[in-house]
Amino acid sequence: MSTVSLIRAHSYHPKTLETSLTTLLEPWGGMAAFVKPGDRVLLKPNLLTGSRPTQECVTRPELVAVVAQQVIEAGGKPFLGDSPAFGSAFGVARANGYLPLIESLNLPIVEFHGKRYQTVSEGFDHLRLSKEAMEADVVINLPKVKSHAQLTLTMGVKNLFGCVPGKMKAWWHLEAGKDVNRFGEMLVETARAINPNLTILDGIMGHEGNGPVKGQPRELGILAASDQVFSLDRTMVEILQVNPSLIPTITASQRLGLCPELTDIHYPLLTPQELQVSNWKLPDVLVPIDFGAPRVLKSTLRHLYIRWIKEPIAAYSQK
Repeated sequence: MSTVSLIRAHSYHPKTLETSLTTLLEPWGGMAAFVKPGDRVLLKPNLLTGSRPTQECVTRPELVAVVAQQVIEAGGKPFLGDSPAFGSAFGVARANGYLPLIESLNLPIVEFHGKRYQTVSEGFDHLRLSKEAMEADVVINLPKVKSHAQLTLTMGVKNLFGCVPGKMKAWWHLEAGKDVNRFGEMLVETARAINPNLTILDGIMGHEGNGPVKGQPRELGILAASDQVFSLDRTMVEILQVNPSLIPTITASQRLGLCPELTDIHYPLLTPQELQVSNWKLPDVLVPIDFGAPRVLKSTLRHLYIRWIKEPIAAYSQK
């Protein structure tokens, strides 16, 4: 049976978070169960955007800081990485208040570079993924729970799409977006290839409504962790009381035999029923997943503008 650890958590204060994370990881024996001395540990938060820093669109830096500190205490060597849709990982991190964390822990932040990897998938014989993620000794996935205007919900599996480097993500919207089943399977196969050792979901504050960017913050008071990302996502759908058939990543993981039944998941602390959320807001209207060629071009130009013009100007003005 896979294990999903669930606790109530209402504060991002570092001392409180440290206690919460220790409790959350107790079922496995703490961070040392995942990180051995000398391990290079990728911390993969959701660094979606720098444009809405107060709207809970990204994983909170306070949570990442506590995870990084526990990795260091276990003897690991953490580094931070992501491939935002627009801009650089460093630029988005800076816009969302990550710099004090990076400086206090001397935490390297890396930009992802793509490499072609063979997969065990029948539908995708290879995927272009971040070599920094694939070559890390340990991957700790740190998603934010959010509603999503294309995929209904984004959680642990969707967060690993950030391990697809650069504008390759836009290409996947162009190539697979016309078939929601194929797009969902691509996301699931990406998650299976990355195979995170641990997923810790930031559900203290979520983002509901027209997410992943244009919704609103909502306090949930939940932290969740699992060594099986598909089990964690299935659990969160139950907590939010959303029909799993509406979530392409859930249905794809079920078709591929990767998503367990709730009865096959072990809950050593709280259960989904004890944490259920009422009236979680989904997007008003779902928008198409597919990107036409003009949209891909526009997206690419916006990304280049933010990364090579807007971010350098912002950094220079702060000096």
